[in-house]
Amino acid sequence: MHEHFFHCPHCFQEISMLLDPSVSRQEYIEDCEVCCNPIELSVEFEEGELVYFEANSIEQ
Repeated sequence: MHEHFFHCPHCFQEISMLLDPSVSRQEYIEDCEVCCNPIELSVEFEEGELVYFEANSIEQ
Protein backbone atom coordinates (compact mmCIF):
# COMPACT_ATOMS: atom_id res chain seq x y z
CA MET A 1 0.00 0.00 0.00
CA HIS A 2 1.09 3.55 -0.75
CA GLU A 3 0.25 6.35 1.73
CA HIS A 4 -0.51 9.64 -0.01
CA PHE A 5 -0.99 13.00 1.76
CA PHE A 6 -3.21 15.73 0.28
CA HIS A 7 -5.63 18.48 1.29
CA CYS A 8 -9.34 17.75 1.55
CA PRO A 9 -11.28 19.75 -1.06
CA HIS A 10 -14.01 20.40 1.55
CA CYS A 11 -12.26 21.36 4.80
CA PHE A 12 -8.71 21.93 3.40
CA GLN A 13 -7.11 19.89 6.19
CA GLU A 14 -4.17 17.68 5.27
CA ILE A 15 -5.22 14.04 5.30
CA SER A 16 -3.75 10.80 4.04
CA MET A 17 -5.18 7.78 2.30
CA LEU A 18 -3.76 4.37 1.54
CA LEU A 19 -3.66 3.67 -2.19
CA ASP A 20 -3.25 0.25 -3.79
CA PRO A 21 -0.48 0.31 -6.43
CA SER A 22 -1.44 -3.15 -7.73
CA VAL A 23 -4.35 -1.57 -9.64
CA SER A 24 -3.03 0.81 -12.32
CA ARG A 25 -6.13 3.05 -12.66
CA GLN A 26 -8.67 3.67 -9.95
CA GLU A 27 -11.67 5.93 -9.41
CA TYR A 28 -13.63 5.75 -6.21
CA ILE A 29 -15.26 7.76 -3.43
CA GLU A 30 -13.83 7.97 0.07
CA ASP A 31 -14.94 10.11 3.03
CA CYS A 32 -12.59 12.69 4.56
CA GLU A 33 -11.33 11.49 7.94
CA VAL A 34 -11.69 15.03 9.36
CA CYS A 35 -14.99 16.45 8.03
CA CYS A 36 -16.58 13.18 6.76
CA ASN A 37 -17.55 14.71 3.40
CA PRO A 38 -17.20 12.51 0.30
CA ILE A 39 -14.16 12.94 -1.96
CA GLU A 40 -13.97 11.59 -5.50
CA LEU A 41 -10.49 10.17 -6.06
CA SER A 42 -8.80 9.47 -9.38
CA VAL A 43 -5.50 7.62 -9.08
CA GLU A 44 -3.04 6.20 -11.60
CA PHE A 45 0.07 4.10 -11.02
CA GLU A 46 2.77 3.06 -13.49
CA GLU A 47 5.10 0.25 -12.43
CA GLY A 48 4.07 0.75 -8.80
CA GLU A 49 4.77 4.50 -8.82
CA LEU A 50 2.02 7.10 -8.34
CA VAL A 51 1.90 9.22 -11.52
CA TYR A 52 -1.51 10.90 -11.18
CA PHE A 53 -3.70 11.86 -8.23
CA GLU A 54 -6.79 14.04 -8.18
CA ALA A 55 -9.21 14.63 -5.30
CA ASN A 56 -12.48 16.45 -6.04
CA SER A 57 -15.31 17.44 -3.77
CA ILE A 58 -18.71 15.89 -4.29
CA GLU A 59 -21.36 18.51 -3.67
CA GLN A 60 -24.08 17.43 -1.29
